[in-house]
Amino acid sequence: MPEVQTRNPGHRKVVMIRYGELFLKSERVMQRFIAQLCDNIRLALAAEGIHHAITTTRGRIFIDGEDPDGIARIVQRTFGIVDVSVCLRTEPTIAAIAESAALVAPRHLSAGMTFAVRARRENVPGFSSQELAAVTGARVRAVVPEASVDLDQPEYELFVEARDTMGLVCEQRLTAPGGLPYATQGRVLALLSGGIDSPVASWQMMRRGCAVSHLHVHAGPWGGADTKGVAIEHHRILSTWCSGFSIPLHLVDATPFYEAITERIEPRYRCVLCKRFMLRLGELFATENQAIALVTGENLGQVASQTLVNLAAISGSVQIPILRPLITYDKQDIITIARSIGTYAAIHGDLKCRAVPRYPATAALADAVHREEEKIRVPDLLTAVRAHTRVLHALNGKIREE
Repeated sequence: MPEVQTRNPGHRKVVMIRYGELFLKSERVMQRFIAQLCDNIRLALAAEGIHHAITTTRGRIFIDGEDPDGIARIVQRTFGIVDVSVCLRTEPTIAAIAESAALVAPRHLSAGMTFAVRARRENVPGFSSQELAAVTGARVRAVVPEASVDLDQPEYELFVEARDTMGLVCEQRLTAPGGLPYATQGRVLALLSGGIDSPVASWQMMRRGCAVSHLHVHAGPWGGADTKGVAIEHHRILSTWCSGFSIPLHLVDATPFYEAITERIEPRYRCVLCKRFMLRLGELFATENQAIALVTGENLGQVASQTLVNLAAISGSVQIPILRPLITYDKQDIITIARSIGTYAAIHGDLKCRAVPRYPATAALADAVHREEEKIRVPDLLTAVRAHTRVLHALNGKIREE
């Protein structure tokens, strides 16, 4: 085992970023995704006015700047990143890393606690990862002698790396959303409501690398008084997850459509016809926004309109692909995500749709749906509703009207 010489390591901090499944791509695609990820990081930091410099190495991205903790907080909300650490940077020698660890550990490791050193080595000759961990652990025990090692369930963990250009020591790996870098997978148009599900569905597609546009269809006097305001707030919050990118929200007043379905069709078919109409509107706006798919927050069996039969009847109204990222989720899973991304807290007030019948159809067959739709002039209603559209843009958590 290499001998450790006591020395004075550097105290410069650097932010280290780890990314995950980008490694599964071909070399050319991986490099393109990493380049987009770095561009996204630059946009997010520029939005906060933080000066920085980015360096990429195999498996890691490093950011230098005057505010490492602020940088970590911002990039922690960047899609494509698995976790973020603020590291003490030193020379890539076993001695320098061990000494830096001895400086860091006593801040949070005390007598009687258990600890573990997690070590990694990349392109550094002369010692192994196991030796780096053992030497660093011994040095930590020298400064906190009453602490003991527990590699399975330690109370305190210290992460160290030796790379060809630097040594790194950190105590925390801050969890980031993972997924793919935003805007690497094309554009989708997501139907956005004042409820729990649709903003989570939009966020999930953002997490998978899709740029998003939003559409909110308001029911006029048949909709809850606070629904539109909550949908706008959802839109604003979601923009904070892709800082630097402006997201459009199309706000449509669908009063003429709701007047037609409440006056002319059999009540139990209202929900299915409503969803079909929303998808048709979505298809129109998707074409205008160069979106290649629609996204909804539908969840199998959650409400009457989301039975398998009704979803089939609803899907048949458009030609564009429909993505339903929450289709198999339990409701509590959706709520957990909504809380974590910040949209759950926005849900309050009068959100009730007054057009929902007491006994909605749970198995609307195609013939019955088409028969009911013949009672209203859907193309004319699409034109009438389309004329009552406002466009809001959300950028970095701020709203402006077009």
